[in-house]
Amino acid sequence: MLRLPKFTFRQPRTLRDAVAILAGEGAGEGAPVRAVAGGTDLWPNMKRRHQQASTVVSLLHVPELRGIRANGDLRLGATTTLTEIVDSAVVRERFPALWQAVSSISAPVLRNMGTIGGNVCLDTRCTYYNQNEEWRRAIDYCMKESGKVCWVAPGSPRCWAISASDSAPILCALGARVLLVSHTGEREVPIEALYRDDGIAYLTKRPDELVTEIVVPGASDTGHCRMGFEKLRRRDSIDFAVADVAAVVRTDPAGVVREARIHLGAVASFPTAVPDAATALLGAALSPDTIAAAARLARQAATPMDNTDYQVAWRGAMVEQMTRRILARLA
Repeated sequence: MLRLPKFTFRQPRTLRDAVAILAGEGAGEGAPVRAVAGGTDLWPNMKRRHQQASTVVSLLHVPELRGIRANGDLRLGATTTLTEIVDSAVVRERFPALWQAVSSISAPVLRNMGTIGGNVCLDTRCTYYNQNEEWRRAIDYCMKESGKVCWVAPGSPRCWAISASDSAPILCALGARVLLVSHTGEREVPIEALYRDDGIAYLTKRPDELVTEIVVPGASDTGHCRMGFEKLRRRDSIDFAVADVAAVVRTDPAGVVREARIHLGAVASFPTAVPDAATALLGAALSPDTIAAAARLARQAATPMDNTDYQVAWRGAMVEQMTRRILARLA
């Protein structure tokens, strides 16, 4: 049985107290302090000794972090469970691709505990990292832990672990924003700006900041846009993605594409925008030719590495097929 290491567990009742604890415990100075909501990612990682913490700050008893509001923009509290989002008729009707992405995350029992804020901030994954401690020690620890080598690309100076969040690509395509709060104040940034292309330092938020809310613009809902999402994984019932494609297209009354956004997930260390593929759709209707051209460009932008399930070339080829299927449905 894998057991959690010893740590101090704090359960604040207000957001103000939560950020004060993070600051007081030295999160901003690099101390091993972590926030947790559902814990579906953090607890297993701590049991396998992927992540350490001297203090864990639970957010589940902070009521202002939970709930769904849809007056114009869709506002998702960070500790809103994935099941609550799946059960929301507003999300399903106005943002069906977001609903589909969240519905695809893991299995119902984990969606009951997992939260949207946790999924947005989900740790990156890799075949050589997401193993038990004995396995990792036997081959020598990789760069993402305490080693000096990325076993995916031993000559590389960086870690190539992949972004594992299924909600992130579609939230990026929808133009969502995140609210970040710390003891010094709050700031709102585009969700795309939350990520960087680095398997270790994959988030741009400071350690003493909390994601408190995800805001999806009302102008991106089905009254204004067409949207789609597809996910590739070995077992549809539970596995992490090995490729995601999310697309949002805005057309005029004649069906001509005026705006398009395509993002890929699980093929790089961050949700990857594909501006060339989106640009290929502009100024024309969603015809078989424009769809095929955009799908080929999406494939060119997908450069997965051998760090997860399935062969690299096939994962890349499937990005093209998934992009084609999504756009064909939107047409």
